[in-house]
Amino acid sequence: MHDIRAIREAPEAFDAALARRGDAPLSSEILALDQARREKISAAEKAQADQNKASKLVGAAKASGDEAEFERLRALVGEKKAEVSAMQAEAADLDTELTEKLSWIANIPADDVPEGADENYNVEVRRWGDQPSFGFTPKEHFEIAGVAPSMDFETAARTSGARFVMLTGAVARIHRALAQFMIDTHVDENGLTEVNSPVLVRDEAMYGTDKLPKFAEDSYQTTNGWWLVSTSEIPLTYTVAGQILDESDLPRRLTAHTLCFRSEAGSAGRDTAGMLRQHQFEKVEMVSVTHPDASDDEQQRMLRCAEDILERLGIAYRTVLLCTGDMGFGARRTYDIEAWLPGQNAYREISSVSTTGDFQARRMNARFRPAGGKPQFVHTLNGSGLAVGRCLIAVLENGQREDGSVALPEVLSGYLGGKTTLSAAGELI
Repeated sequence: MHDIRAIREAPEAFDAALARRGDAPLSSEILALDQARREKISAAEKAQADQNKASKLVGAAKASGDEAEFERLRALVGEKKAEVSAMQAEAADLDTELTEKLSWIANIPADDVPEGADENYNVEVRRWGDQPSFGFTPKEHFEIAGVAPSMDFETAARTSGARFVMLTGAVARIHRALAQFMIDTHVDENGLTEVNSPVLVRDEAMYGTDKLPKFAEDSYQTTNGWWLVSTSEIPLTYTVAGQILDESDLPRRLTAHTLCFRSEAGSAGRDTAGMLRQHQFEKVEMVSVTHPDASDDEQQRMLRCAEDILERLGIAYRTVLLCTGDMGFGARRTYDIEAWLPGQNAYREISSVSTTGDFQARRMNARFRPAGGKPQFVHTLNGSGLAVGRCLIAVLENGQREDGSVALPEVLSGYLGGKTTLSAAGELI
């Protein structure tokens, strides 16, 4: 949500920021609504003052025995009361219209975000690790001999439809080990608080974290009105909705491992092979709630937390700063981490780490009180730490051997009973 006062003070700057995202100017339309709303509020206040003044004179007229003046003033009070009610209703309607208009407008990009229309304008920040070399043509994850029997797309399709998978046996255990390794690292070493959060949320939580109204089609809604979360960013961030935190409570750092659900609207035909793009998947999410002065540094800290997971797993990656045209609706700045997938001979996104500034905080009225000062909006940040299924793909493809077995990262052995290899027969050894 945008600060209407900031738009009033600098409409040209607001339109220029929208233009960087490729959006049309909107300040004149917004300010016209805002002006009409303010005029109705002012008129209602004047009518209320007239009503109050007339109300005081009614008693005096009655006491003086001036019946004509008494009746005139009583009628005037009734007229003003009706005027106040009508104008307050009109002001409320205009306020709703203004709020609705603002809720569809994307966040303002940070000044250092590169301008561009699509992913071709993203800027690579760094690379880590060497792409593994193979004496054979590397396969995609679902083609590896030791993996294929435990990655069942046909049964999942009969059960649920396209873009679902059933993991069994050793592959299911590796997937679980990855999630536990991520959570343990974030809690034990990165100082995040683990949360076991709901995956069903109300409209207010979706709206407060900028998923509604614009992206309703991207999520699943139950028949009784709950939404299945597309990311645990939603319940984690919404924990501070409507609150005024003490400054000493910041930063608040949370993490959760949850199921996530996305309709993948608009992605028909993309990444249909394997489990890269699924309707149901698991993710370890990181959320931070910070003081505004600390949010940029916090984003870099979160980025390093996510990168470190890949480094411990020995997966080569690159980190890119997204351009204005590729950045998400609620983001002020986003870094994507892309893991190397030998089977695709490409880097593919495995984490996004974003700062929203006070964009989400305004929508859900989340504030903090500085020592001796007035409440201010907090800043919120979110990032994948990491997407578990995509991390599984990276581990399997980077560790594959010509005989169909897979060498697994050493850091997972403690979660796999000391086993370090997925055999060509699909067993942990």
